[in-house]
Amino acid sequence: MKYTKLGNSDLNVSRICMGCMGFGDAKSGQHSWTLEEEHSREIIKRGLELGVNFFDTAISYQSGTSEQYVGRALRDFAKREEVVVATKFIPRTPEEIACGVTGQQHIDKLLDTSLRNLGMDYVDLYIYHMWDYNTPIYDIMEGLNNAVKAGKVRYIGISNAYAYQLAKANALAEQNGFVKFVSTQGHYNLIFREEEREMAKLCAEDNIAMTPYSALAGGRLSKRPGETSKRLEEDSYAKGKYDGTAEQDGKIIARVAELAGKHGVSMTEISLAWLLRKTTSPVVGATKLHHIEGAARAVDLALSPQELAYLEELYVLHKPVGVMAQNTAASANEKHVWSTGNQKI
Repeated sequence: MKYTKLGNSDLNVSRICMGCMGFGDAKSGQHSWTLEEEHSREIIKRGLELGVNFFDTAISYQSGTSEQYVGRALRDFAKREEVVVATKFIPRTPEEIACGVTGQQHIDKLLDTSLRNLGMDYVDLYIYHMWDYNTPIYDIMEGLNNAVKAGKVRYIGISNAYAYQLAKANALAEQNGFVKFVSTQGHYNLIFREEEREMAKLCAEDNIAMTPYSALAGGRLSKRPGETSKRLEEDSYAKGKYDGTAEQDGKIIARVAELAGKHGVSMTEISLAWLLRKTTSPVVGATKLHHIEGAARAVDLALSPQELAYLEELYVLHKPVGVMAQNTAASANEKHVWSTGNQKI
């Protein structure tokens, strides 16, 4: 495994971040395909053995059970100071707004709940999961700054944001002496490259780490035509992101399979070897041991400039999908994909 600094922080992270959305009680949350605790622990332990030290979860993953599984496994298999733990918080609910809960109070409540779920005193990276049009960004940045000053958070990140939103938030933070976002977690992979238009340029200029989610497009970039999985069959949200462009995307996926055959490696390794050239530490989900093993091998796979260009040349414009499709003021009061589920906050 190789390691790198996370943007402008002093966090030393593995080039692969283990995405933990696939861990959690399948009966308690959005997804029906998540792993129970025993198998989640096996994958986390294997990741640690392979040198992965960066783990990403969220309060909204399976009603907090992802955080609970991750916290217990890391306590059993690792020393706290040797791992980098990221979790996320979501916008205020309409009920909180109606009751006058401030952005600061909201962050405090969700952070304390996440720390209880994880069984930890602090998180290394606390991520603003999606833009909250109903809460002033000043309140968000002040609340996060207070969490850092309280010692509950080391650094902050943002997810599902446009480049202008990240730039606006960090400019406000600088003006007011608040901590700034050191990372962004956006939707980015070989068949969805919209982050390259503006976000990647901003991050390169300001040394903001890119830790993209959906690194393998929900498994689409790791499987040949006809291959399937429980997630591919049951993840309706991912289908909404990718089914509309499946024909065009399929041509790129075919090239991934072609290069995998040429190199004698998995499609996972080809897809991630490309993404590792573009980003700091891709967030890679794993529901089987060979998933994280393939991800770890990708770190050492070098593709030629010609191969990189071959993978890229068929890409066409994609419209915003998933969470980013709701990143508008008009969608602010719509039901969003993530919630805290049945947790008592």
